[in-house]
Amino acid sequence: MITTHVLDTARGLPAVGVKIEIYHVKFDGTMELLKSSETNKDGRSPEPLVDRDELQAGVYQITFFIGRYFESTKSNENTSVFLDQVPVRFTVSNPSSHYHVPLLASPYGYTTYRGS
Repeated sequence: MITTHVLDTARGLPAVGVKIEIYHVKFDGTMELLKSSETNKDGRSPEPLVDRDELQAGVYQITFFIGRYFESTKSNENTSVFLDQVPVRFTVSNPSSHYHVPLLASPYGYTTYRGS
């Protein structure tokens, strides 16, 4: 299965209300939207983005709409929002494994990794 969570590293808090979309990237480069979700009070998707029985080998992309989140949390009107959408594209080679793909974000940068 594929799961995620988002942390606001600038504030040291879970990022609540971040829109997330997950796509299956096909061989011809087109993308099929599988699910749209939003992070909960813990910064997590409330359910797996792709369930264990639906996961196939291939390329996937999670798009995090982090700009909307930072726009809603900015405390200084003179602060611009730099990041808008953060796409994270990754390969699932073993569909029986759990792929946890978190996003750690601040208004001006982000990182991701394969978690557990």
